[in-house]
Amino acid sequence: MQIFASHFGFYEVSPGPVLRPFRHDPAPSATGLAHLDLARDPSRVMQPMARRGWLEGDKGAARGEDVFVPLTMEAATRLAADEIARVRGTHGNGAIFGGSYGWASAGRFHHAQSQLKRFLNLAGGFVSTVNTYSYGTAKVILPHVLGAEHAESGVFAPSWDQIVAQCRVILAFGGMRLSNAQVEAGSTGAHRTADWLAAYSAAGGRIITLSPDASDAPQGEHLAIRPGTDTAAMLGMAHVLWSEGRLERGFLDRCTVGAEQVIAYLSGTEDGVPKTADWAAAITGLGADDLRRLARLLTDEPSLINLSWSLQRARYGEQPYWAAVALAAMVGRIGQPGQGLALGLSAIASVGQPVRKLRGPALPVGRNPVSAFIPVARLTDMLERPGEVLDYDGQCLTLPNIRLIWWAGGNPYHHHQDLNRLRAAWKRPETVIVQESVWTATARHADLVFPSALPFERADVAAASRDSWIGYSARVMDPPQGVLTDHETLARVAAHLGLEDAFRGGRTEHQWLQHIYEGYAAEFPELPDWDSFRLQGFAQLDAGEAAPAPYTPLAAFVADPGAAPLSTPSGKIELASAVVAGFGYADCPGHPVWLDPDEPGDLPFRMLSPQPETRLHSQLDRAGPARQARWKGLERLRANPADLLAAGVAVGDVAELYNDRGIVLVAATADPKVGQGTLVLPTGGWFNPVRDALDRVVDLGGNPNTLTADLGSSRLSQGASANHPRVGLRALRDPGLLKKLEDLA
Repeated sequence: MQIFASHFGFYEVSPGPVLRPFRHDPAPSATGLAHLDLARDPSRVMQPMARRGWLEGDKGAARGEDVFVPLTMEAATRLAADEIARVRGTHGNGAIFGGSYGWASAGRFHHAQSQLKRFLNLAGGFVSTVNTYSYGTAKVILPHVLGAEHAESGVFAPSWDQIVAQCRVILAFGGMRLSNAQVEAGSTGAHRTADWLAAYSAAGGRIITLSPDASDAPQGEHLAIRPGTDTAAMLGMAHVLWSEGRLERGFLDRCTVGAEQVIAYLSGTEDGVPKTADWAAAITGLGADDLRRLARLLTDEPSLINLSWSLQRARYGEQPYWAAVALAAMVGRIGQPGQGLALGLSAIASVGQPVRKLRGPALPVGRNPVSAFIPVARLTDMLERPGEVLDYDGQCLTLPNIRLIWWAGGNPYHHHQDLNRLRAAWKRPETVIVQESVWTATARHADLVFPSALPFERADVAAASRDSWIGYSARVMDPPQGVLTDHETLARVAAHLGLEDAFRGGRTEHQWLQHIYEGYAAEFPELPDWDSFRLQGFAQLDAGEAAPAPYTPLAAFVADPGAAPLSTPSGKIELASAVVAGFGYADCPGHPVWLDPDEPGDLPFRMLSPQPETRLHSQLDRAGPARQARWKGLERLRANPADLLAAGVAVGDVAELYNDRGIVLVAATADPKVGQGTLVLPTGGWFNPVRDALDRVVDLGGNPNTLTADLGSSRLSQGASANHPRVGLRALRDPGLLKKLEDLA
């Protein structure tokens, strides 16, 4: 069987070629069937291209506004190698920044981040990044609270079999979108979250969702909460538990430190403001009686608190996660099967799946001789403020002076915030090199662009570390003439630097795939041999086994905290952290607190930017489902009908979404599921800034990050803070933009 393994799961390849649903997948993603749409799309990068002004020595002045000229691969790789040699010789490797991200490919070999790191490390090193846009705030706060072993995304959740059997109430902050559970970084052969939700409901389980958008609720009861106020709701519930004598004191005494400090804060002893249900109701827009009811349910029923990842992608995003840990600890169900706390159920396909996890080798990247790094979400700060200091998790990082950016397998003009600010800062380096399959905004803002083969134009081994499926992702079709894999392009650049043999590692691409697979097979001898695996196209651990692999976070620790301590300083759950308090960060004190993340200003709406159903991030934006989802070529803005009326915008109108960071053109649609005061624009539209007749820069691509704030979540994590910026909505002011849209179409 020929398989194509994508972030949306496995697909069978039929003659044509045509992708069809994988026969073992109970809920295959329709979106992933559209991958082959990109093969001959006009947006493909078909040959190496260089920006004319860069070739003439403008050092970035016209970057993003210039024309490109074609080059041969030999000339382009020589130019790239010469730039590496020039920058490291003149300024040192600390002036080279290697940008990438993990979603370029589900394969383990053609993983652009690993390929680029391997190349740049061999070339003397580079300034790197830590953490992610998706989970960067949680990744920093959780080691202080639960230990580093529980800080990775997707690891902290009871398994679904335990939830179905033991839990009767899930309190879901931020929602549980099933469309998010259709994706997985390393692909999967079976999407089962919907089946588990159905089983949970059939067993009598209830889900109560707190979110500004009822679309976030997969089933059960929905309560509309004001954006960004989840921490206040949790503190109000915790106050109910304390004031009504419902705290599980035995658990707090055995398994936590800092409970009395948190209680002093809840009671008002610390700051004179009791965090009562009425106090929380005034902030959140929820009813005080609802908050009391929910708090009591958590102790009266076998319960689980689930947090979406989106909650920590906000200003003070540490606080909802820390507050949730405190609330769950006060309930006392952490460590019990299927109960307590979960971080990200339905965030991606693998979270909570009761399976044995695949572990295997990745492409070796070597050692980076350059120690300098930045938190990934502080890209613009690095470019704007070289030599200045950035606080981060108790450290003071000196921001490097970057002369060369090399980006592969990522699109910062999707992930990053305040894109107009990034666009200005992006002109500062002398050279930007990008490897890309299509003309994204990142490619259009480069100096030298290498074409990259798409995932279905190369073979690979696909596997997710938290899944039980492994796939041989076949080369479905040949790439266009002259379009290479990222590996081959980097190998040719390495050849000019005398590093080709070291980069290739003595193996062809096919031999690397076999080597990686055999590393998995060595760890799991029940997997088939390489030739059988390629012929079958996939393998699964425990295939046909009825018994799942249950998992309960912190079970061993709760059973005996002394014998199985956490890696926190106390060995326990730290509801208050002396380490964090010692950093002296006013925006992240030593225990969970309410810090209002709302922006100043009088714009009437808060914008949410969830993942779309029709693409992954900005991928597949040019494929059928994403094209069909647009209206008049524009991204659809979802708004409460009353808010459209108040803004003077009719359904179907082309409208302007705006704040002082930019303007985005959208198509207005009415949806009563969206709470009043909230506007919803999905992420991933391709940033496409143009200047209109009023001399304004307007994004025609519908990218919400044109409007989001580029601020660190706090000085602790410096994570992304994309959630709920203030925005306005108004009628289109320059009808001439409609003609530009038609021209683009």
